[in-house]
Parts: sequence; C-alpha cells; structure tokens
Amino acid sequence: MGFDAVAVTDVDLSAHAPHVREWLAKGFAGDMGYLQRNLEKRLHPDLLELETCRVISARMNYLPADTQPLEVLARSEQAYISRYALGRDYHKVLRKRLATLATRIDDAMPGHRYRAFTDSAPVLEKALGAKAGLGWMGKHTLLLHQDVGSWFFLGEIYTNAPLPCSPQTVEDACGKCRACITVCPTQAIVGPKKLDARRCISYLTIEHKGAIDSELREKMGNRIYGCDDCQLYCPWNRDAPTTREPDFAPRHNLQNRDLIDLFLLSAEEYDTLTLGSAMRRVSYAQWQRNLAIALGNGPATKDAMNALQTRLGQLNDMVDEHIQWALDKLAGQLE
Repeated sequence: MGFDAVAVTDVDLSAHAPHVREWLAKGFAGDMGYLQRNLEKRLHPDLLELETCRVISARMNYLPADTQPLEVLARSEQAYISRYALGRDYHKVLRKRLATLATRIDDAMPGHRYRAFTDSAPVLEKALGAKAGLGWMGKHTLLLHQDVGSWFFLGEIYTNAPLPCSPQTVEDACGKCRACITVCPTQAIVGPKKLDARRCISYLTIEHKGAIDSELREKMGNRIYGCDDCQLYCPWNRDAPTTREPDFAPRHNLQNRDLIDLFLLSAEEYDTLTLGSAMRRVSYAQWQRNLAIALGNGPATKDAMNALQTRLGQLNDMVDEHIQWALDKLAGQLE
C-alpha cells in the first residue's frame, strides 16, 4: 500500500504531556487555538476514540526526486513551495491507504474497531510515531530516522484491538548538531525541540490569516507556501530517499514557477491550480499576500512592479498593505 514503515504503540502519552502543555502556555501556537481546545483528546487517544488501546503508526516518504530545492531558493524570481505540497493532497492519499489497511486487519482480526487519521484530528502524530519506534523527535521538532531522515508523512489507525506493541525504540541521534536552529530564516526554533510557530514561515504562510509582521517579511525570501530549510540542512537528510508514490510528484510545474505568473492568477485560476492539493488550506488573499512579500524580496524589475501595481486595490486592505510594502521595497532598490 506504499507505506515505508508501520509500527504499533500503546496510548500512554504521559511522558509528552509536560512539553505540550508548556509549549501552549508560552503562546508558541500563535493563532492555532484548536490545539488548545482538544488538548485532552490529544494527550489521551482513548478519549478521542473510546476504548482505544493501540495506535498503528505509519510512515510514507514524500520527497519528490529532482525538484532542486536549494537551487529554487537561490532564484529570487521563482516561488518556493514546501516539497510536501507539490503533489496530491497527502490527507487523501494516506487516509485511503490507512482505511484499506484497517480493513485488512479487520479481516484477520474481526470484531474490533478501527479509525484512520492523517493530520485531520486532535492526534499527537509525532509523539505516537516516536513511541512506536518510527524515529526520534529532532531539534527542529520533526520526527527523524537515521535511515530516511525526516521527509515523510505520518498517519495513524486507532483501534481497540490488543495488538502487540513494536519492540524497537529509536535513540536520539541529533547529538551536538544545531544546523536546523542555525539556518532557520526567522529564528523560529528557539531551542532544541522548541518551535515558536509565530515566527515559523510555515505557520506565517499557511496558518496565519492576517498581516505578517514587517520584521519577518524580508526573512521569508521567496517562500510562498511553507518552508523546508530545517530539513534541507539536516545532516540526516543528506541521503534521504525520494518517494515511490506517483501522487506526490509535482503538479503544474509548481517546483519552480515564476513568482509573477503565480501572483497574476485570478481567484478562479488559483482554485484550478490548487484543486486536490494541500495548498487549498490557504485562501486566495493569503496567496496574494505571500506572493507580494516574495516579489518584494525579489529583483526590482519593471514586470514585478507592474504586476504588483495591477493588483493594488483589488482584494482587501490586508493584501494591499503587503503589495505596497513590496512596491516600496523594490522602489528603494532603484534609488
């Protein structure tokens, strides 16, 4: 079914609870209030799905081959999109495979309940994956494995079937390395395994709906949807495998599109571009905001300035603020 690893764990997440509660108390979740609302269900899987005693955690590699992420980041006139979002929406891919897996397990062990999740419910995916032995929590807060790095999705099946737990545990192998902390463009990783989402480019470009702090805009570069820097520079990702899943191959040449072309898309064209994609999470206004920032961080060409000017006053005040910021920044380069 395309999974690269599957493991089983129990539902005791008490060891992770203090870290999660502290992270929320410090306000590091930003606008993501839903993380607080369902906290007890996150920490206690048997509250989310009654009688759950085991979690099947599955891993699927997603990194497409030959997308040249570092080269695209270096081309300021091109758009950088996080590599997980270039292809088909991973929610759809993993959930369908997990449901099929659950059906097969039910055929072998009938009479139990199974429910599949993929980043779609109050589930502590990384904690459960680490507990099952699929990796360790890296300093960048992503799950890491020595053999495959961190370019993978996680999915879960909650069940009341008393399956044997996987015996393996994975030792933390980050050591003294601080590459992810050092290279983060906005210094969002405030300490080992501590991410302030309010500064994270992935949060800013996807989860945050309003204006982006002017102090952070220049640091965003040409990243218009998500950010992969902490993974790109992680030593454990040097030889990370690419995906075998055709659904994760880039669509619409999104791996290296020009910023101006994307910025000039109409709302209807944007809907067509993102059909069946994880990028649908971002509204058209956010899309315009993110691209305006990227254009402001790019070369001061006549085409870039004309594109920004044509969109001024077309959508809302929030987008206009970022377009004007970009225009002022580009004009400053020409002085």
